[in-house]
Amino acid sequence: MTQLWELTAGAQARGVREGEFSAEELMRSVLGRIDEADPEVNAYCTINERALADARAADTALAEGAAIGPLHGVPFSVKDLIPTAGLRTTLGSTAYQDWIPDQDDVSVERMRAAGALLLGKTNTRELGYGVVTDNALFGPTRNPRRPDRTAGGSSGGSAAAVAGGMGSLSLGNDGGGSLRVPAALCGVFTLKPTFGAVPLYPSCRLPTRAGLGSWETLESIGPITRTVEDAALVLETIAGFDQRDRHSIPTVMRGLRAGLDEGVSGLRIAWSPRLGQADVDPAVLELTTRAVDALARARLGCEVVDIDPPVGDLRELRRVFAATVARDSDLVGLRELAERHEVSEDLQELVRRDWTAETFTWAATRRQVLYDAVRSFMVDWDLLITPTTATTAFPIGLRWPEHSLGRDWSPFAFPFNLTGQPAASVPVGTTDDGLPVGLQIVGRRLADATVLRVAHLLEQTLATVRI
Repeated sequence: MTQLWELTAGAQARGVREGEFSAEELMRSVLGRIDEADPEVNAYCTINERALADARAADTALAEGAAIGPLHGVPFSVKDLIPTAGLRTTLGSTAYQDWIPDQDDVSVERMRAAGALLLGKTNTRELGYGVVTDNALFGPTRNPRRPDRTAGGSSGGSAAAVAGGMGSLSLGNDGGGSLRVPAALCGVFTLKPTFGAVPLYPSCRLPTRAGLGSWETLESIGPITRTVEDAALVLETIAGFDQRDRHSIPTVMRGLRAGLDEGVSGLRIAWSPRLGQADVDPAVLELTTRAVDALARARLGCEVVDIDPPVGDLRELRRVFAATVARDSDLVGLRELAERHEVSEDLQELVRRDWTAETFTWAATRRQVLYDAVRSFMVDWDLLITPTTATTAFPIGLRWPEHSLGRDWSPFAFPFNLTGQPAASVPVGTTDDGLPVGLQIVGRRLADATVLRVAHLLEQTLATVRI
């Protein structure tokens, strides 16, 4: 018999709304799953003690005929970098281990307004600097598919929670792959929206604490879910202009779910398995190539062509990205923080480097060149598809794999934070040793609906094709 925690968010919302089960019953099911699975996985760092009371209040509101939102009664979690009013938000740092914000981030505010119920906060890398999830406060988050392996990061707690059935929805953020990388390693879906489509405030926008205002020109908040439809449901809820975010754009993402079945006829899709130069694990290359072949063979009217976008030298681009991260960071505040607290190796490397204005202006110029080159390329291509990561989840406790890929194990995600394009990661199967592999789908700016449509089609196609 299917447990309530196993249902998709859409089915959970429908079940509560139609009286098949109560919000309290659903919350108890999810909390029970957390009690069962999280001692091994360590996805959560804080549980909302009011979760059951909030569920009972949701049931009362429904019984009294109050107006309800599309996520009424559905539990969701939030990455611990995203502020939540009245619930501890540590940013994965000992410096903030007792911080309780007095306001929700905009996305959390909108989820609550839609009736979703906050489960708790998920583990993260300290201040988001790094692509694994481990910190001095809570330790490492393990991959629920293989607990001896990393969940990735920095939204690893969110990806592990969803992959492990500990909530159908989680909000994370992505400044250089922090949604897509853990989603790929854990075998779940995510979309990094077009930059500015989902407002951020106070996170990344209000530097009241060192590190909170970092990543301002790179970061997007998005959903991690088990299905594309659930992600569309969340994006319909959290996207849209907000004056508090100076980077917020006046775009509306209504009707995303309704458009998922519109098909892909006429779309031109570029397939770049190496971005021209990246080394890729053979197992990842095999699974992603099979998935793209399955899409091409489906005779749905889209064109799939092997072609590389003009992103330039990836090693130079990584230097551009590192300088952009540093320029977005409060280096003075972070250096003071590092003097008072033990911080991660990633933060140590950031604050110890002697950054110069010339490095920052060089990086800004190279970023402009990258954007224009990719924009021009995508005049002819509706979508670009790549692997999400170059390798599968590596052993817990490492910052990067020990094999030849080393620090270059994640070359596909960060370029599209520099350009601000929407980018999804779709699970496309597992290797012989049970490790998930993800496929990245990148769209033109503001073409989030097209990315979701193709992701949904791929999700359905792979359900009938053995990978």
